[in-house]
Amino acid sequence: MRSRQYGPDLTPPWKNQAPAPEVPAERDLVVEEAATGFCGAVVRCEKTAEGFTVTLEDRFGKHRVFPMVARGFLLEGRVVTLVRPVAAAPSAPARTASGSLAVPGARARVARESRIYVEGRHDAELVERVWGDDLRIEGVVVEYLQGIDDLPAIVAEFSPGPERRLGVLVDHLLPGTKEHRIANQVTGDSVLVVGHPYIDIWQAVKPSSVGIPAWPAVPRGEDWKEGTCRRLGWPVDTPAAWKHILSKVNSYKDLEPELLGRVEELIDFTALPD
Repeated sequence: MRSRQYGPDLTPPWKNQAPAPEVPAERDLVVEEAATGFCGAVVRCEKTAEGFTVTLEDRFGKHRVFPMVARGFLLEGRVVTLVRPVAAAPSAPARTASGSLAVPGARARVARESRIYVEGRHDAELVERVWGDDLRIEGVVVEYLQGIDDLPAIVAEFSPGPERRLGVLVDHLLPGTKEHRIANQVTGDSVLVVGHPYIDIWQAVKPSSVGIPAWPAVPRGEDWKEGTCRRLGWPVDTPAAWKHILSKVNSYKDLEPELLGRVEELIDFTALPD
């Protein structure tokens, strides 16, 4: 006899021994057990002495357990072999832009009395972009000075103390410079002044991150930012140039190490323990 439904060997398709696609038995996957016709969503997979089993739940909430045998199920009418799902690899802990471990759900701490002062708005924006999450966790606020010529008077007005520390980040802090002499005047137990060797904070961004081979040399007496724009072929528009540079900074990896260490030092100094 020949069956129009199953062919000449009278074997239903789901009993054919040809390989069937393997499908992970993910939770909520809806399949039909081929032998019984029970249809339900995967609830769980378990290992038993005889092998792996899968528990299905039908639309009435009834559970049935079936062995995960080859070609034992139908998925959208296709014969499949359910296999145990591969456990997802543990994901690496999330990190902030500064490289610190992120604290999920952490709320910003109420600002403390300690402060970090930087020379200008660009410095403040760069520090916020990379270390903003860390600063909010510690409750430390960053403010900018528009230069450090008046730093001694500013420090005196701030009235630093053991519970009211002041950290200052200075551009171009090299021995023998004006910046170095001013820093020595104000440094004390509750005041820490650190700096980087760059003429301007722009240079603390790696050239490769900005897409240039190097920061150009600008002669003394010429405005450094404007001279940099000219030599790079950019419009002489300092705010637009800085906006472009800052947009290229995504994490600490885009900054020079000479800046990274100094900012971390200031945060550690001003972040008083609870």
